[in-house]
Amino acid sequence: MRLADHAAFGAATRQMRVAFTAVPDSHLPSVDELLSIAVNAVGGSERQGQVTMVRAVQQAIDADEHLAVQAGTGTGKSLAYLVPSIRHAMDSDKPVVVSTATIALQRQLVDRDLPRLAEALGKELPHEPTFAILKGRRNYLCRYKATAGWPEDDEQDQLFDPREVSATGRMVQRIQEWAEETETGDRDELVPGVSEQAWRQFSVSAQECLGANRCPSGAECFAELARQRAGEVDVVVTNHALLAIDAMGELPVLPEHKVVVVDEAHELVDRVTSVVTGELSELTVSLAVRRVGRLIEQSVADQLQEAGEDLKALLAAAPPGRVDELPQVLGLTLQLIRDTAWRCVTALGPRNADKDDPDKAGQRKAAFTALDEVHDTAVRMLDAYGHASEADRAEVVWLDAGTDRRPPALRVAPLTVSGMLRDKLFGERTVVLTSATLALGGTFDALAAQWGLSGPGEWQGIDVGSPFDHPRSGILYVAKHLPQPGRDGLPQQYLDEITELIEAAGGRTLGLFSSMRAAKAATEALRDRLDVPLLCQGDDSTMLLVRQFAEDEPTCLFGTLSLWQGVDVPGPSLRLVIIDRVPFPRPDDPLTSARQRHVAARGGNGFMAVAANHAALLLAQGAGRLLRSQHDKGVIAVLDPRLVTARYSGFLLNSLPPFWRTTDPAIPRAALKRLAAESAEAADPATA
Repeated sequence: MRLADHAAFGAATRQMRVAFTAVPDSHLPSVDELLSIAVNAVGGSERQGQVTMVRAVQQAIDADEHLAVQAGTGTGKSLAYLVPSIRHAMDSDKPVVVSTATIALQRQLVDRDLPRLAEALGKELPHEPTFAILKGRRNYLCRYKATAGWPEDDEQDQLFDPREVSATGRMVQRIQEWAEETETGDRDELVPGVSEQAWRQFSVSAQECLGANRCPSGAECFAELARQRAGEVDVVVTNHALLAIDAMGELPVLPEHKVVVVDEAHELVDRVTSVVTGELSELTVSLAVRRVGRLIEQSVADQLQEAGEDLKALLAAAPPGRVDELPQVLGLTLQLIRDTAWRCVTALGPRNADKDDPDKAGQRKAAFTALDEVHDTAVRMLDAYGHASEADRAEVVWLDAGTDRRPPALRVAPLTVSGMLRDKLFGERTVVLTSATLALGGTFDALAAQWGLSGPGEWQGIDVGSPFDHPRSGILYVAKHLPQPGRDGLPQQYLDEITELIEAAGGRTLGLFSSMRAAKAATEALRDRLDVPLLCQGDDSTMLLVRQFAEDEPTCLFGTLSLWQGVDVPGPSLRLVIIDRVPFPRPDDPLTSARQRHVAARGGNGFMAVAANHAALLLAQGAGRLLRSQHDKGVIAVLDPRLVTARYSGFLLNSLPPFWRTTDPAIPRAALKRLAAESAEAADPATA
């Protein structure tokens, strides 16, 4: 359903409030009744947006129709989709899968929302609702690998600082001690956490796993026990990556289900893209050689090793970025890797050999997994070329320059995942997608197209609004008088503007920058000019920095991407959000630039379909940091004048909450000074 603007959203919402009435059932309470019970149990109050959403979700489940729901902060969307999900699980005797993008939301659902909801609804339903969290196999300790002599992924070709080696050794020892006492084997329960290098020695991927029937530890496998628990509950909480693996893999990972709720749905495309992105480097090749080790003739393994060394030399000399045309020497090297990897696979013999010897079977399975990855990725890269036109291209290949700790790598990713999602996820299930940010430019069309839901009648969209009064609670100030941002860092005028705004607010500022370089530059330039504490992402762990920012009102926090979406600080500690520039993707970003070009080749507007959508999504997420409770007030200050002057400004502005807008710098400063004075009065015991 196309919704052209916020007025249309309101009209659609009013119509759907009438249309989405609870479907009566012979033995189960309606979703309205269940929601009322749940809200009363948690001490909340009825919110119209929440009521509208719970009815919409129920209607979508009953009609077997996909639904996208934009639900602003404070709506209570978790409760609004969990209530009809639980009701459906009870009615159908099949679980509902809830997928999230972040660990934080998974923990909120499993540790807070679902336990309270289960207790509240238990007396009204046939049994108290049950739930479980399910993650990818790599997240669980493998009992067999922890005790057997499997090949270690120690990346021997890398040079490690001796201090890092000893630190890894201490982590390995902690994992070994924890393995003796853990009941779940879940990596997240190991606090403090451990490095990926240490954890790899105790975990296996789904491809490496021997299988419960063949593994000596299969009867007590943590991953299998987690899957078993998930198959017996009403609500299974997982993540977007595992949801994609389950939908696109040959073997099911999640229990059989017909309804999926995708929370944080604005992240779905990026997470799915990450799952299906392939990588080829000297490390992936040398790992395959080490895995195949003594299992085949050394001369055959040496051929793959030599091909990997050829790749290493090529990547070290090549410039990073997109590889639009396949150089002859790279094509020959990829063919050599493909062919030598296949010779190793052939030399290993039948895949089910040594099935009665778990140690050998485990080593062979690990070798096959590494070789398959190398071979298949080389095939994908070769197949990415030779198309008649740019419009026919399906994947893009690029060179990642690497870091001091990680060598250069070739990567390959699809130009769109819409077809995969349409066929594999939406084709088999009823899917509810929700987030505070789904309507870009005033419609759901952009994200629906990325999900593969472009056909008429395939889906419904609804914006249930927000309980916050955005025009009365927040000001969107665009510094129209400033110059457009350039590539040479922050102009002096920007630093002056930031200083004046923070001084007016008395600190209490979250600075969202388009790059870490800009955040650090602003921090260094302003620490001597401001009388308030100024923190920068990277000074400490992000979690500790956000906590310090929240606990001390005058403190300011500057940072980049994770702060645009990951900060929840209600109250007077956050009165001002500064955004340095419209967050377009970097022009040299290989994947987004290739996607833009691909859309253009097919007759679309590549800039609007990719770059503008990306910017709109991040802007909306960043602006959403300001109002986190009913009593919050403040200012969103965007220093980039393009937000009101560029031809695409209307699209970006229509993607933001309906704050009161101004380009007059005196208005936000005066408002911030008033809010700072109110906070000072509230904190002064003499005025209490």
